[in-house]
Amino acid sequence: MSLAVTLRNSQARPSWLPKLRWPRLANARWLSPTLLLLLWEAGARVGLIPARVLAAPSTVAETFWAMTISGELPANLAVSLGRAGVGLGLALVVAVTLGLISGLSRWGETLVDPLMQIKRTLPVVALTPLFIVWFGIGEVPKIALIATAAVFPLYLNLFAGIRGVDVRLVEAARSFGLSGRDLIINVILPGALPSFFVGLRYALSISVIMLVIAEQINAQAGLGHLINNARDFMRTDIIVVCLLVYALLGLAADALVRTLERKALAWRPNLVEQ
Repeated sequence: MSLAVTLRNSQARPSWLPKLRWPRLANARWLSPTLLLLLWEAGARVGLIPARVLAAPSTVAETFWAMTISGELPANLAVSLGRAGVGLGLALVVAVTLGLISGLSRWGETLVDPLMQIKRTLPVVALTPLFIVWFGIGEVPKIALIATAAVFPLYLNLFAGIRGVDVRLVEAARSFGLSGRDLIINVILPGALPSFFVGLRYALSISVIMLVIAEQINAQAGLGHLINNARDFMRTDIIVVCLLVYALLGLAADALVRTLERKALAWRPNLVEQ
């Protein structure tokens, strides 16, 4: 027996020691959130965390159930989803149109891209007073804020996707007789789809973030309306419920885009294997 084998056997675990079994990583990911919730609940129970500062998780759960049963939460959630959906829809129309013009034409890039880069440097939140002056305090400024914030990631990733299509793939398509519209539809746009979906995921996240900000503008309904009312009455349980719903909206939107991406990009081997 060699010296290396002898040393390895001498350093091996003795048979009488118990084997430590660690939880699987998939299950272990829930340990820290669960511990945080337990500490939060314990702190609220013993009075370390006053209810006016932060309601206990059990109170938040009871409030969530009560608001759901009464229909208050679903009704206001539907209003918020409508705002986010309309804003994102407008952003999609504008971004796809400008992205195609800029990505498929050098002249289009010269005309469109400088304006989009200027828009990128402007903080969208700073446009809120101007939108209020232009559109009042109704639904239009809220939707305009969401659309303005979501348009650039869609445009930028679509533009990058079009310009990033492999030149060899384009040349191969031309050798088979594809040109003009057929080349764009069958080669360039499918090649740009992965980047477009990346932009769509960013745009959805930004839409949820801007929804929180937009609904602070004199909202008469929606999750922001619930938060404003809860702030006036120091109902931290309602505020936490609305924040959790905002977070769930972001997660659901990301999951939706992932599903669409798997369906639309089924031709990619790495996605098929998943």
